[in-house]
Amino acid sequence: MAGPGFYRAHGLGNDYLVFEAADGDEDSAWPLSARAIQAVCHRLTGLGSDGIVVLMDPDPDPDPDEPFLLRMFNPDGSEFERSGNGLRVLAAYLRRTGRVGQGPFQVRSGGSLIRMQVHTAAPGGHFDISVEMGRARTSAEAVGFDAESGDAGPFTLYHPERGPVAFQPVSVGNPHAVVFSDDLSESMLHAVGPFLCTHPTFARGTNVQLAQVQGSGRVEIAIWERGVGPTTASGTSSCAAAVAAVHQGRLDPGPIEVLMAGGTLQVEVSADLEVTLRGPVQEVARGALLPGFVDTLAEKAAPG
Repeated sequence: MAGPGFYRAHGLGNDYLVFEAADGDEDSAWPLSARAIQAVCHRLTGLGSDGIVVLMDPDPDPDPDEPFLLRMFNPDGSEFERSGNGLRVLAAYLRRTGRVGQGPFQVRSGGSLIRMQVHTAAPGGHFDISVEMGRARTSAEAVGFDAESGDAGPFTLYHPERGPVAFQPVSVGNPHAVVFSDDLSESMLHAVGPFLCTHPTFARGTNVQLAQVQGSGRVEIAIWERGVGPTTASGTSSCAAAVAAVHQGRLDPGPIEVLMAGGTLQVEVSADLEVTLRGPVQEVARGALLPGFVDTLAEKAAPG
């Protein structure tokens, strides 16, 4: 008997697994504990993934006026608010399973309503999908940053080896710290990324981007993702970097290309920081966890 089904797809190399919550069928259930999620996301002993999206209302014939409910998890087992790539992978799954068509639809994640649209679904599992991320915020409160505890000035923290690190806080439903730098090297990312990501002045931790404006309407970034580490692409990181550039006057409002190691995403930022993300999704596989593996997940979730 097959275990719970999964769907795998990626946005520029940032891959997600989609599962449907059990609906009274115990054979399809698996515990959403931190250790079980870690096991599923493990690249060697599980399926491997940069994150998991769980569709909480798996109705095959949903009410088009009701939002799809979902939960999102990092590979370290922590639950988070939203992921631009994770949301677009979910949208590809909803289109593939016939739950949505070409028109806009809504999902609810982390308490927020999010509007999305699958513009094209081309042969070979290629999708073009946009997400209306809402209005970004750029305050300390928006990202859970304790500004009074900063040790090197407003939105600046002192790195023991790199010195003062200035950042722009941005929330697009989850927290980001954007560092504009001429150095986007791996060594710089590995120094600044974990330093800011886990700094105690951020109540919930933060995602980190090194950013460099590349001319009119273009910015390049390197990403340290909360709960993941370095990653080739990130939808919300792309949005945060574009917002930071507009907010600081480095780029004009409008369409912005965000370049990452995995490729390029399109971000539209208005003058009042309303954000829309658009880019490709490639589906990879569909399958099911085997019952024996699901049994190990239940054991990992057991107390003690």
